[in-house]
Amino acid sequence: MSVSLGELAVRFGCELRGDPATGIERVATLANADARSLAFLANPRYRAQLADTRAAAVVTSATEAPGCKAALLVCENPYATYARIAALLHPPPPLVPGVHPTAIVAASARIDPSAEVGAYAAIGARATIGARAFIGPHCELDEGVNLAADVRLTARVTLGPGVQIGARSVLQPGAVIGADGFGFAPDKGTWLKVPQVGSVHVGADVEVGANTTIDRGAIEDTVLEDGVKLDNLIMIGHNVRIGAHTAIAACTGISGSVSIGKRCMIGGMVGIAGHLSIADDVVITAKSSVSHSITAPGVYSSTLPTEEAHAWRRLVARFKRSAVLEERVRRLERASGMKSAPEEEDHD
Repeated sequence: MSVSLGELAVRFGCELRGDPATGIERVATLANADARSLAFLANPRYRAQLADTRAAAVVTSATEAPGCKAALLVCENPYATYARIAALLHPPPPLVPGVHPTAIVAASARIDPSAEVGAYAAIGARATIGARAFIGPHCELDEGVNLAADVRLTARVTLGPGVQIGARSVLQPGAVIGADGFGFAPDKGTWLKVPQVGSVHVGADVEVGANTTIDRGAIEDTVLEDGVKLDNLIMIGHNVRIGAHTAIAACTGISGSVSIGKRCMIGGMVGIAGHLSIADDVVITAKSSVSHSITAPGVYSSTLPTEEAHAWRRLVARFKRSAVLEERVRRLERASGMKSAPEEEDHD
């Protein structure tokens, strides 16, 4: 597929600085682009590559444009514009409507004629598959699952009973949506399993990364609102609610009954304790441990940056001595007649 720069500029509202007849066939990085490729610059860290790129054209902002010898598509949000152009140049394979001969489909399931069901997929009783949905190979859909139009289950996706997936949502390989939540009641030194009778409701335009798991609700549903984006290897506990257009990076763990607001950004390897609330427009940096509710928008962290190993060991030694040093200070204050500051309450 080849698209002219002029067509791209008109379609995506860019200022074109270059020959509108130049054809673009693919996207590439600034360092590895060729005369038929389009690259982009959104991160200043890569500015040094702009002058030497061999790309046919570069998507960038007016601020970064000077010094580039290639043609330019100048826009306000280069990364978003690049994403739209990349989707145009590299569309997913076209659907092949129908059910693969190796798929197993319950008699009561309803599959739209325009949907594709891949090899060895299993679709349970009373499941509903919407228009142009794609069910990849080895996917398993339990009873009562409902997929809206244009949903894409890439491969080996498992959906538990009653799971609902909104329009245009994408689930990457290995995602498990609607398994039992971690519900056990202590009983005389043993654990009694609590039945998990809710399900999972996923809104429209959601993406769930590879091997991410979302537990079904204990009583009511676990909910992901429209536009939520989840990276790979995320664990979401039962009865969690994630607000619209929140994005969460890999290896984050969210305990049960957490409520996360809209438009939040949560970094990788964050841990969130159960039954907390996080306000709208909150940013939590990577590896943070969230043990209290966050009630106001802002950026929150609870990690220490990497240090040289010897310096880190010295810091740890100081942490361990902090209680002894604090007591010395208090004794000195008492001896001098000064009033000590009240001890901070430990909420953890």
